[in-house]
Amino acid sequence: MASIDRTAYPRFARAVSERAEVSTPAVERAFAEHRSLLHAVAYRVLGSVAEAEDVVQDAWLRWSRVDVATVADAEGYLVRVATRLAIDRLRSARVRRESYVGSWLPEPLLTDPDAAQNVLLKESVSTAMLLVLETLSPVERAVFVLSEAFGYGHHEIAHLVGRKHAAVRQIALRARKAVETRHRRYDTDQATRRQATERFLAACLGGDLNALMEVLAPDVTMVSDGGGFTGAPRRAIHGRERVARAAVILSARRPYGSLAQIFQVNDGPGIIIHSGRTPVLAATFHLTKGTIEVIHVVSNPEKLTGVAL
Repeated sequence: MASIDRTAYPRFARAVSERAEVSTPAVERAFAEHRSLLHAVAYRVLGSVAEAEDVVQDAWLRWSRVDVATVADAEGYLVRVATRLAIDRLRSARVRRESYVGSWLPEPLLTDPDAAQNVLLKESVSTAMLLVLETLSPVERAVFVLSEAFGYGHHEIAHLVGRKHAAVRQIALRARKAVETRHRRYDTDQATRRQATERFLAACLGGDLNALMEVLAPDVTMVSDGGGFTGAPRRAIHGRERVARAAVILSARRPYGSLAQIFQVNDGPGIIIHSGRTPVLAATFHLTKGTIEVIHVVSNPEKLTGVAL
């Protein structure tokens, strides 16, 4: 029998406990079948693990008040609730991001390396794509995610976002064109990406500037997100030599006894530094012709829950 893993998402666990007096195994089982989908949709709409957790929590609270026997399509009901909650949260989140200290990056997330997974679904979680999605309006972003990543039809999406079918068709077309215009195509071969990541990590740990520059593109850019909590640069760093020096310095400043390892992060090999079991930094890489073109580094401790061990 399917059951809810109450330890998977802390906020969700609290919500389940708060509604324990009305929750039944049937209600929990029905929700558990779709929980991963709800989180996946919300994360892609919001670019935030914590905000996606909150959406899952709020969706559960609404679901726990419903007579499940009267719901003909549980997935449709729950995705509709989660999508609309995510749209509302994104609107308010964008106001908060206007006063964010330094560069804002999506929250990193450990992902499944399964090669059989849908290509568009995997690409939609890359940090490069999530940043492109930031340029869309909340409704455009939700429509794009539901259509391109999860394969919902326009009639279904119209019901999910509360818009007419003709309007959704136009929104989807506009969003797709905007993404195609702004989204750069990076190397997708996982073996190539992992090899470059391994070389980058070895050079950083060894303090080898020359080896590091060999794996970097001449016009490489490094964007760091510390949220004002860490010493991360508040502006992007450009150029092979400057990025190499910054990476070596950053590596040398990692906490004593911490461990830097390669994990699958946002659909690609990334580097996570853990101090004990606590993540202190996550880096993702985007390659062009085998060399690293863009590096995204997140050290804001509030944005690392998605890469905790």
